[in-house]
Amino acid sequence: MTKTSVLRGLIFKEIDDLIISSLGIVIFISFFIGGVVTIQTALNLNNPLIPKSLIAFTARQSIILEFSPTFISIIMAGKVGSNITSSIGTMRVMEQIDALEVMGINSANYLIFPKIIAMLFYPFVIAISMFVGIAGAYAAGVLGGFVAGEQFLNGLQNDFISFHLVYAFIKTFFFAIILATIPAYHGYYMKGGALEVGKASTTAFVWTSVVLILANYLLTQLLLS
Repeated sequence: MTKTSVLRGLIFKEIDDLIISSLGIVIFISFFIGGVVTIQTALNLNNPLIPKSLIAFTARQSIILEFSPTFISIIMAGKVGSNITSSIGTMRVMEQIDALEVMGINSANYLIFPKIIAMLFYPFVIAISMFVGIAGAYAAGVLGGFVAGEQFLNGLQNDFISFHLVYAFIKTFFFAIILATIPAYHGYYMKGGALEVGKASTTAFVWTSVVLILANYLLTQLLLS
């Protein structure tokens, strides 16, 4: 059994590696995708009878319900998933996992458990993605001259259903478990040499993406239907 003090240090390290280091790319993508959603919506709502506030409403719904929880998770499957698979797979190739077992250390507990705990902070990343995505939508809509600032804010508040946020974070919790476990499985049980580490990372990304999409469908059916 890994000592509590050692386990705590491993968890903080994984939070830094998996969560904190991912914020930059998440913020960058969220801001510009929010802007793109707004511009595309504005260009398609060219009927003068349709209120401009609908631009903000559409952007909000797109970002909260699907873009931030699902699209960002698929991107994270590439970044975080590859990190997990390659780090554990490299230890398997270099026989460091076998060395841990010889020393009487539970290798799965030592290597995988801290990653799962760290990924439980993943909803924090999605919350930032939602905020930045809406900020990007506001900037593109208002600064681009598609909608007035007051109209955008009105649309942002129009018909807001608080359960949609609950739904998004429930999905995010399940996605976090998927992002931690599937790549860890492929890294921990891989066989071969350095070349197979790359193959395992690719396989882990594919399977993680597939499971994320299937889970997204099932959770949407269960929570929103």
